[in-house]
Amino acid sequence: MHFKRDWSWLVVVFLLFFTTPPPADAVIEDVLDIIHVVKEVTVGILKAWDIVQQSQFAQNIEFPLMREKQRKVLQRLKELGRQIDQTEQKYAQNVAVAVESVTEFMNQNVPLMTKMNDIHDTMNRISSRFQQMQKYEAHQHKLEESTLITFAEWTVSPNAYSVHHLMERLHLTLLGPEEKENTTTNMLSLLAQTYEESTDKICHTQQSAQQFVYSLYADIALTELKGYIMMEFSWMMLRIYGKGNYTEEVNLTRMDYEKRTGRTLKLLREVMRRADRIVWRCDPAKFIRGKNYDEVTRLLQGYIENEVDLNKEETCRETCDFYQSTRSEGCFKDLYCARQPRCSGKVYHCTFVDSDMWVCPAGRNSTRRYEYIEYENGRVLGQRSACVRGSTKVDSWWRYLLWHCSYCFCLCDEISIKSDRYFNLRETVADVENNRVVTGLRFVKSNRVFHLQIEEGQLLPRGGINRTSQRWKPVDNYQIFDRNVRNGRDYHTLSYESRSMDLDDIYTDDNSYVVVGVRFRVVGAHLNVEAKLAEYDFLEGKLISPEINSFWKSNDNTDVSGDRRQKVNLNNPDMSTRTIVKSIPDSRHNQYIDFVNTNMDKDAAQSTVPFIDTQEVVSNPPVPLSGLGIYHKGRQGYGGFLAPKIMTYDFTPHIRVPQNIN
Repeated sequence: MHFKRDWSWLVVVFLLFFTTPPPADAVIEDVLDIIHVVKEVTVGILKAWDIVQQSQFAQNIEFPLMREKQRKVLQRLKELGRQIDQTEQKYAQNVAVAVESVTEFMNQNVPLMTKMNDIHDTMNRISSRFQQMQKYEAHQHKLEESTLITFAEWTVSPNAYSVHHLMERLHLTLLGPEEKENTTTNMLSLLAQTYEESTDKICHTQQSAQQFVYSLYADIALTELKGYIMMEFSWMMLRIYGKGNYTEEVNLTRMDYEKRTGRTLKLLREVMRRADRIVWRCDPAKFIRGKNYDEVTRLLQGYIENEVDLNKEETCRETCDFYQSTRSEGCFKDLYCARQPRCSGKVYHCTFVDSDMWVCPAGRNSTRRYEYIEYENGRVLGQRSACVRGSTKVDSWWRYLLWHCSYCFCLCDEISIKSDRYFNLRETVADVENNRVVTGLRFVKSNRVFHLQIEEGQLLPRGGINRTSQRWKPVDNYQIFDRNVRNGRDYHTLSYESRSMDLDDIYTDDNSYVVVGVRFRVVGAHLNVEAKLAEYDFLEGKLISPEINSFWKSNDNTDVSGDRRQKVNLNNPDMSTRTIVKSIPDSRHNQYIDFVNTNMDKDAAQSTVPFIDTQEVVSNPPVPLSGLGIYHKGRQGYGGFLAPKIMTYDFTPHIRVPQNIN
């Protein structure tokens, strides 16, 4: 089902939500922009009609004066519409995406879908009448007096087809009866819960659950506002043409609107308070290395070596399992060792599979050593396919009829030109001097070094971000062999002894701070992420002396025993990109994961997992961030991905029920 919307009033709804409470002695504050606008359209116009209000009978008012008052009312509505139209494109897309997402995943929930269809139907009726009112404004000089009077009477009449009834129906369907109010079973709560459970929707909308709730509610709230404006307009027209004074009717209209708004905003505040604020990315439709993912390479990689070359004495007295931490010491009689690249680093965890095998070498430019290995006993390590370079027969042998010189399958840890295993340790901070903050994150690999790159954007009042100012800040373009670039200071090198990544959510509960920077540090043998937080003024949209009022925050827990920091284990993992189902987050705060080799049988242990997801993680619309994190996503039997996530700013404390509409 397709629903057409007029989004011209969305900015008004936006201003309604993101406001602060006025002082007790203030009737109206500039921060309550929506109340200011509504007052301007209703009370302000009514004050200009003092002459009309003093008259109770149409015959006491000359016809030209009626027309002039009518013209002024319609002109004010036109001016307001023109002002709001300028911001329509800014917010319409976000609401449209939310509505589209709701329509998609509600097909699986018939009761919820029925209610939502009822809400859509009611909203469409109100919007249709609002569009009709706009047409009357555009053709006001050609309209008969009776046309506007009929429309006004039709709008406010106490029947099942009036705008007043439609607004009550919309409110009742959304929240339920007031006497049976429940903050967990109303439509907004149910939709938020369904959204959080539908993980692919978060990736589609790029909105946190809290943003989603707000975007969806904005659609409903703007419709209520349209209905309210139409009712005010109708009472004005009826008064202009001497149909009555309607003072009490106008007061009742405003009281009803204020009551509905207060109840709905109270509910919205509670739903948004409970809603998740995390944004992350699903797997792409197609994996493309270097574009949407990348890999740590040759950290621990399957490697064939004969026992005779695993010790300096060139003996074959032990078994393969004896060599758990050693080196390749030579190349006995230039056998198979001379036909493959030697492991120049440490050799770990050797094991015996079978005496004889056929080895299919990988391409010369590949980071793999082998495509697959097929043993004489029928066991195949990796995925057997056409061997482009031709397979090589490799046989173990007997020495002195006593010692069996077996070929072992080991893991090689070597630093080489084909091994990308470096993580940037330099801090990355937004341009705080020009009021920029972090709005997004992504991993990028530059010069074989993985960087956590930031997207920055300029702050605007009330948690806004200037879209035209957004940019990905360039990463430091250094080489690991550059002068004055040092391991442990500028970058971290993964190794067998130091290959852990902490999985943490770094955020602040103080809503006066936002993220302005990020960096990795090394704690023990773990890479650990930190976020830089700076104080800012929500209403003004300004950072407050960021060079002073900022600090780095992290999870300093290094205890990996008990339940304090648990390990995420990858059991017999295949290459991350071979999964046919989408990866899902399977880690939580205060855990860690080790980079490991892929499974012997599945991939001949040729890849290092998890892979690195390099997709952009941003929110739509962009907002400041109150936190960030590193997490793992995957599926059982696959290596999965390491990726960043962001936590959108919490707007809940800024939702206040507006006061004094009358």
